[in-house]
This record gives sequence, structure tokens and C-alpha cells, in this order.
Amino acid sequence: MGILTWIVIGLIAGILAKFIMPGRDPGGIIVTILIGIAGGLIGGFIGSAIFNVGMEGFSIQSIIVATLGAILLLWLYRVFRRRSV
Repeated sequence: MGILTWIVIGLIAGILAKFIMPGRDPGGIIVTILIGIAGGLIGGFIGSAIFNVGMEGFSIQSIIVATLGAILLLWLYRVFRRRSV
């Protein structure tokens, strides 16, 4: 999968993660999109390693896996951000 596809799926995942987990995050939508891209990578890695389900092209399955990764990463970001403040 090309890097552009990863970025687009990450953007979608970041938006969906923010919609699913609303709240005030430092950095706003830009940080959420970056978390979405990173969450897509993490979700794709975990999904392929554990469940043999990865991010294979632009599909609903890829968006779901990336969104789950983004939700996990957004949750971890909020936990660590709360502790440091």
C-alpha cells in the first residue's frame, strides 16, 4: 500500500476517532489527524500480527483497523497528557 493511501486512511481514522472519543485535546484537529495516521500504522501492525487482519488497500476493513488503532493511541495520549499536566 502506498504512503498516500496510509495517510488518507489515517486522516479518516483520526476524524472517526475524534468523533467516537470527543473531548478537548491539546493541539486540536492537527494532533488528532497525526494520531490517526500513527494509529493507522499501529492498528495495521497489531491487526496483522495478532489477528492476521491488516490494512490491505483502501477498504472498510482497513479503516476499521486504523480507527481502532487511532482510538487506542488517542486514549493513551490523553492518559499520559493528563498525568504530565
